[in-house]
Order: sequence, then structure tokens, then C-alpha cells
Amino acid sequence: MSQQEAHRGGAVWALVITSVAGFMAALDNLVVTTALPSIREDLGGALEDLEWTVSAYTLTFAVLLMFGAALGDRFGRRKLFGIGLTIFTGASAAAALAPGINELIAARAVQGVGAAIMMPLTLTLLTAAVPAAKRGMAYGIWGAVNGLAVASGPLIGGALTEHVSWQWIFWLNVPLGIALLPLARMRLAESHGTGAPLDIAGTLLASGGLFGIVYALIRGNIDGWTSAPVLTGLIAGAALLGGFVHHGIRGKNPMLPMRLFRNRAFSAINAASLLMFVGMFGSIFLLSQFLQGVLGYSPTEAGLRMLPWTGMPMIVAPIAGYLSDRVGGRPVVTAGLALQAVGLGWFALVLSPDVSYAAQLPALILSGIGMALYFAPAASLVMASVRPSEQGVASGANNALREVGGALGIAVLASVFSAQGGYGTPVAFVDGLVPALWVGAGVVGLAAVAAAVLPGRGGSAVRVDAPAEERVPVSV
Repeated sequence: MSQQEAHRGGAVWALVITSVAGFMAALDNLVVTTALPSIREDLGGALEDLEWTVSAYTLTFAVLLMFGAALGDRFGRRKLFGIGLTIFTGASAAAALAPGINELIAARAVQGVGAAIMMPLTLTLLTAAVPAAKRGMAYGIWGAVNGLAVASGPLIGGALTEHVSWQWIFWLNVPLGIALLPLARMRLAESHGTGAPLDIAGTLLASGGLFGIVYALIRGNIDGWTSAPVLTGLIAGAALLGGFVHHGIRGKNPMLPMRLFRNRAFSAINAASLLMFVGMFGSIFLLSQFLQGVLGYSPTEAGLRMLPWTGMPMIVAPIAGYLSDRVGGRPVVTAGLALQAVGLGWFALVLSPDVSYAAQLPALILSGIGMALYFAPAASLVMASVRPSEQGVASGANNALREVGGALGIAVLASVFSAQGGYGTPVAFVDGLVPALWVGAGVVGLAAVAAAVLPGRGGSAVRVDAPAEERVPVSV
């Protein structure tokens, strides 16, 4: 076998391993939502306990993402990827075997820890294995798989719960994890970041700040936005994040140097990612309930009818990666976000308690194409906006912002929904859903504006405050 063939084989294996691992981690964001009634019937627990089966994973995933990336940079990305995958797989088995609701919540929190270590390293390992000329297509496939996992979580969770049992939403991860572990060790090359000492102070500030804010966002609708725990979480979280920003400016070897945000490309794509997940996550959360609670579909039937949206990334995202290699990432990701915003607005215009599926179909298709066009170029733009040694940090920051955006989206859109409508009747549900979707469309529209200010293909993003020999233009 020639060296070129061996390198190509290594790139293919890296793409398969990182895409499957990313799918597992992304899937568990929303896979539990359609299984909650069955879990409550089996394990008992109050509504608050059921909420924690979702939020325990989201919280630990969001607050530890950057720390996971930093650990990989320091001790070896392949090594830490394997450790994260082992934790995630073991916690999935523990969740499936949980004898009570408290044990399930604890297992979900540990799942989040494993995902936080594993997920940001998938992109850096993939980048190291794939030649620069082929990365757009590789990012496209990786983005398609991850986008499909986020959007199809309710479908997969509903189908397994309806036709097998809710435990299988967790058992699904176990054989995949066991298969990936030896493959990762044999087929992935080891790589490191800067080798700088771990930034313990920055990790504590970021984790504490994100925990406070995400906790408050998740608990706001349950405890009340003016309750002491929610206000404390918001205020303390904001203060700790302010300390994290100051540390990133003044600290020695901070895990997220604030100088990265002086780079217009890095700032713009991260703002667009945060806003995209606010609008998309919150909308999918509510629309999946609309299809079941108002139109009367089973979880599986609802998921199947959302396939023009959720399945579109598998078709379009590789094409988006190819286009981003040819014309640059900015026009592709901007067009994708604009189409997603139009799709959500279309939903808001046509929804009624007896809306036909044919009337929803254009909105589903537009949203699916838009989401697919966003995912691949977004990944490429994040990785291209920093030096190779800082790609682990960039990946962790971007994924953390996405997770925070998802939690914020569910909280904000659910608050709009509750203020304008409710679950009492189909009319009340639509009365709440329509304004919530308009908010989601507006937020994704802002994401398109943020993407539009990215440097064009003919321009360059110059790293600020980097050593002179590393100040090279970054084509985007």
C-alpha cells in the first residue's frame, strides 16, 4: 500500500470514528424528551425530576466542554477521546440499568461529562487526519451526522420507546462505544495542542459561570424567573463569566485567550452558532410536541413527518462542504441561516390546530436545507479562524456556546409559549407556539446577519497578538 493510500485510509477511518462519536454525544441532547412519560411510569418521580433527566446532561455537557478540549490538548487528544468515550459508554449502560429516577439523573450527569471530553476532540482529530484540500467535504459529512443527531433525537427516542422500551435510548450507545474504542486506538493518530499547563482558574470560572446561567435558564420556567435560585444563578453566573473574560485578557496561558475574539472570523461564527442554536433548538422542542399533542401523531409518526427537515443534512451538508471549498464559507453559511429563518417564519404563518401536512412541507424543506448549509461551513470556519495549536480551544468554545444556545432557546421560546398560550387546548397551544416561532425565526435571522460580517474569501483573518512568524492570513 502506498503512503498516499495509507493516508487516505486513515482519513476515512478518522471521519467514521469521529462522526459516530459525535452522533452519540449530540443525539443525547433531545433523545430523552419523547421518552419522559414512559420513564415516569416506570421509575416514578415528580415533573421536576423528569426535567432533570434532560437538564443534568445538558448542564454537565455545556460547562465542561472547554475543559475537555484543554485536557486533550495537554495530555493527548486520542488518549482523552478514548477516556471520554469510555465514560460516556459506561454511563449510558448505567442509565439503562437505573433502578430509580435519582440514579437515572446521576447517570445522565456522568454521560454529560464523557460527552464534554469526547465531543470537542472529534473535530480536532478529524482536522489532523484529513488533508487541507479535502477538509470541506469531511466537515460536511461530520456536520451532516451531527446535525441529524440533534434534530432526530425526538424521532429516535420516540421510536425506541414506542416499539421496544425507553431503556434502549441508552443501550443504543453501548455497542457503538465498545466498537469505537479499539478502532480509535488503532486508527487515530495522537496529537497535542500547545502543551501549556492546565488553566485551573479559568476552568473554574467558566464552568461556574456557565453552570449558573444554564441552570437559571433551565429552571426559570419551573421555579419562576424572579425566584431566588434563578436570580442567583443569573447574577452569579454573569459575574463569574465576567471574571473569566478578565482572566482571558490578563491571565497567563488562559484556556480561552480573549485575543481570539479580536479576530472577526472567530467572533462572527461563534455569535452565529449561538444564535442558530437558540432558534433551532427551541423550535424543534416545541414543534415535536405540536405534532404529537395537537395533531395527534405518535412519537414515531411525528418523527417521520419531520424527516424533510431532520433528514436533509445527510443529503445537503456534503454538498455544502464542497461549495464552501469552492466559493468560501461565508455565503454558504449565511444563506443557510437565512433559509432556516424563513422556514421558521413559514411555520408561524401556516400553523393552525388542523393544519395539513402539505401546508407544513415547504417550511420543513426550507428549514432542512438551511440547517444543512449551516453545519458544514460553520465547522470549517471555526477551525480555519485559529492556529492549528489552538483548534482544540476553538472547538471547545464553539461547542460550549452551541450548548448554551440550545438551553437558552428552550427556555426563551418556552417562556414566550407559556406567556401567550398553553397545553390546555389545541387552540391555546397554537396561540403560544406561533409567537414563539416568530421569536425563533428572528433570532436565526440575527445569526445570518452575524455570519454576513465574516471576512470574504478574498479577504483574510489575521491572528491578533500571535508571534510574528505565526501571523499568517487565514482564508475563509
